[in-house]
Amino acid sequence: MPRSLVRLTLVCALVAVTGSLIAACGSSGSKKKGGATASSTVGSTAPGQQHKGGTLRIISNEDFDNIDPGLSYFQGSFEWQNATDRTLMSFLPGDATKAVPDLASAPPEISSDGKTVTVHIRHGVRFSPPVNREVTSADVKYAIERGFTKQVPNGYAGAYFGSLEGAPSAPGDYKPISGLQTPDKYTIVFKLTRPLGGLLAGALSMPLTAPVPKEYARKYDSKTPSQYGMHQVATGPYMLPFKGGKVDYQAGRHIGFVRNPNWDPKTDFRPAYVDAIDWTIGADQTVAGRQILTGKDMISGDPPPASIVKQAATKSPDQIAFASAGNRYIALNTKIPPFNNVNLRKAVSAATDKTALQLTRGGPVTGDIATHFLAPNNPGFAQAGGMKGPPLDFETDGPPKPDVVKKYMTAAGFPSGKYHGPPILMVGDNAEPGSKTAQAFLQTLQNLGFSVKFRAVEHTTMLTQFCQRPSSNYNICPNVGWLPDFPDGQAVLDATFDGKRILQSNNSNFPLLNDPKINADMAKAAELVTPAERAAAWAKIDDEVTATAGAIPWLWDKQANIESKGVHGVIAKWNSIWDLDFTSVK
Repeated sequence: MPRSLVRLTLVCALVAVTGSLIAACGSSGSKKKGGATASSTVGSTAPGQQHKGGTLRIISNEDFDNIDPGLSYFQGSFEWQNATDRTLMSFLPGDATKAVPDLASAPPEISSDGKTVTVHIRHGVRFSPPVNREVTSADVKYAIERGFTKQVPNGYAGAYFGSLEGAPSAPGDYKPISGLQTPDKYTIVFKLTRPLGGLLAGALSMPLTAPVPKEYARKYDSKTPSQYGMHQVATGPYMLPFKGGKVDYQAGRHIGFVRNPNWDPKTDFRPAYVDAIDWTIGADQTVAGRQILTGKDMISGDPPPASIVKQAATKSPDQIAFASAGNRYIALNTKIPPFNNVNLRKAVSAATDKTALQLTRGGPVTGDIATHFLAPNNPGFAQAGGMKGPPLDFETDGPPKPDVVKKYMTAAGFPSGKYHGPPILMVGDNAEPGSKTAQAFLQTLQNLGFSVKFRAVEHTTMLTQFCQRPSSNYNICPNVGWLPDFPDGQAVLDATFDGKRILQSNNSNFPLLNDPKINADMAKAAELVTPAERAAAWAKIDDEVTATAGAIPWLWDKQANIESKGVHGVIAKWNSIWDLDFTSVK
């Protein structure tokens, strides 16, 4: 699932704007190894059961969108990067609402006018071989700057760091950003043109803030796209081993991790129990699920298919854990025919059988049917209509609405109730459970008379080559969704539906929605300070986005994760998937 991750609690960040960073938002940087275990345990793990040593094996069908921390924007990528890259702030696995200092030595300091954010970083954190030297604030500065380049077109840099003084408005050649200042080796200062310090502070747990050594990376960043990912160095407890001058990553097949010899546990809250991590990619989901449930030392790297969820939930309940995630939706390309016709979009929405889609992932146990985009655990959910959603006649909470379908098909110019026009391109997953979802929606389209060219491809190919690339001229992406970057409406709706965030590659606005009023409302809402104001404003924007029918929300996800017996798995609630730093094997 695409996603952004971030989480300095927005409440804490916004309180800081008033000039008082209270203790409730404070540091856990001094927490000892394993100190968070009891509060972060999910699934079959019980406090005190963790063991040191061994190799953890992960099996997944999906590959990663990108292994460069400056380019990745995907749940699976963030899972392992949390073990290799130390960002300024991070999350303990049991708390998705409050980030703690990681590379930073203390929480960010935000000025009273909200235009300056100051962060001090730890002494003694070192890069893995072959760089080996101590990390400095200049490495964080360069990491963020490269995210604005055409070589590293980061998917969220503009949304969260775009208010920096001197920040480029679009990806281009590398240039220093004047709003990023490093007065000494251990201090980085963010100077903003707008009072968005709370928002930027929230983004300090994003992989874009993981340090990158300029003197080492620049030669790789001179390529388009950057080749740094295949030569990257780590700051966390694990690193990608080098083989033949590059990191040992075989796209679509395998990635492995070993101990970072330069990692000092005295500077980190991660216990990092296992000695190595071995990740198999491209596995059949059903076969992999059976292997995990009957095998040893294994966990899932992506959601299992419905049949495996049912098997685990009924026969091995101590080997499955559910984590509330974000939303799942179907994106309709609003920029090109035929879905530049709003009435046709509304007709398709009203015709969608959300109950059937829910069943493709395992039924109600894997999530509630969605009627808008802000999920039940997100601020603004109630103001946006709660479970029922906004009063839109084309939105459904389960089965289709035939009368509403006919109404909007007629308004769209198809009074017969059947679409007649050129074939449309839909690009979806080729593996369960996403493939089942795509097939179920394909039936909806065919019932409406659409001739559909359906391309079923591997999930990351679907994203990087089609749904994240507007020039591919897709019409429908049925297998997209979003994990919020932090508990706030902007983290759900900005990168995904703001027209100013559309990129030509690594794009996250899948419907290519570019509504001037919605864009303007988002710009205003971004500057609001109090949680109540923000919740109300982003709930209104949620209503506006849903009303465009540019995307069809159908599930508020509860992601299933499975493990072998004997694995002591811990869920990272901020990512709704296993936390590799806290999980152990016997």
